[in-house]
Amino acid sequence: MNAEPAVPEFDPSSGLPDDPAKAPSLWENYLRNGLLIAVFLLMVWLAFNVHLPSIEEIRSRVDGTSWSARFGFIILYALVAITPIPISVMAICGGLLFGVFQGTAFSLIGVLLGSWAAYWLARALGRATVRKLMGKHAVRIEQRLESRGLLAVFMLRLMPGIPYWPVNYGSGAFGVSQRDYLVASALSVIPGQLSLVAIGSFIAVPNVFNGVVIGISWIVVGVLTIWAYLRWRRQPVPAAPVAS
Repeated sequence: MNAEPAVPEFDPSSGLPDDPAKAPSLWENYLRNGLLIAVFLLMVWLAFNVHLPSIEEIRSRVDGTSWSARFGFIILYALVAITPIPISVMAICGGLLFGVFQGTAFSLIGVLLGSWAAYWLARALGRATVRKLMGKHAVRIEQRLESRGLLAVFMLRLMPGIPYWPVNYGSGAFGVSQRDYLVASALSVIPGQLSLVAIGSFIAVPNVFNGVVIGISWIVVGVLTIWAYLRWRRQPVPAAPVAS
């Protein structure tokens, strides 16, 4: 009788085992490095040749636009949340432009709208297509979301190293109900969004209040992240689903 090959233990802090066939080619590495250098050189040129408005000037212009800038920010945030672009940049910008309270409110609305749109987009695309789009995240997300619902979405949102977009698309494609998805998303994104918005607000106005908000919000994020990680480690990992 042939012994079955040993299955490596799943570690959520690490990605899936590397597939040499999917490793980036040499020209892709050159292209990526070239783009990074080009962006760096462009930023240096802008710093010496273009006068950028101060944060105070930007905030005063935003305040003078009534609700148009706020509406535009929410829509832009929602669009970013649909894509693999990190949403942390948008949350920090929300704090820079609108302060802690308004920035958190607008960021929450934007990220939830974008996440909801991605959820339904994944349902329209179907399970097989979403698996391909998610790439290395597919197996890990599907194993955790399959038949688990609200708690699985909540934990995945809090787990370090897992972006928002695979959870958005995986929830829609792998059978999480809309109610469980929205409730878990709304509860889990609040601490993270507040902590990021507070950073932007502190950069704009470095006072004691913004500093305290940063400290408290990051303590909450840290506690929830540790809880989610420990809970994740204790749960048995379901068998990997067979691709259809």
